[in-house]
Amino acid sequence: MWNFILSRYRSFGHAFRGLWYVLRTQQNAWIHALAAILVFILAWWLQLPAHHWAVLILTIAMVFTAEFINTAIEAVVDLASPEKHPLAKVGKDVGAAAVLISALAAVLIGLLILGPPLWDKFKIFFNH
Repeated sequence: MWNFILSRYRSFGHAFRGLWYVLRTQQNAWIHALAAILVFILAWWLQLPAHHWAVLILTIAMVFTAEFINTAIEAVVDLASPEKHPLAKVGKDVGAAAVLISALAAVLIGLLILGPPLWDKFKIFFNH
């Protein structure tokens, strides 16, 4: 029992070190974090229903997951191929493309969820 608890504790430690590494070394992670904070503030201000919050949280998690996996791919590629190699470039480029696709999908989802209630809040300024 104690071995199980200790191993879970260590697993969380590894995960938090990975989280801190990405936040410390990847500028795009800070951009994603800033965007997520702004989305959360906007969703709170718009008083979105719980199901919209769920979609936004999953979408933000998708972007962060892609960014973290991309960082892991880059580290492993750099370890395996310190010199430039065409396949190493492919691995890194494909990882970056995954982040791009997730970020673009997040923007579209954000517009679909936040756009209509945000428009409702601001259209009074345009109707006068």
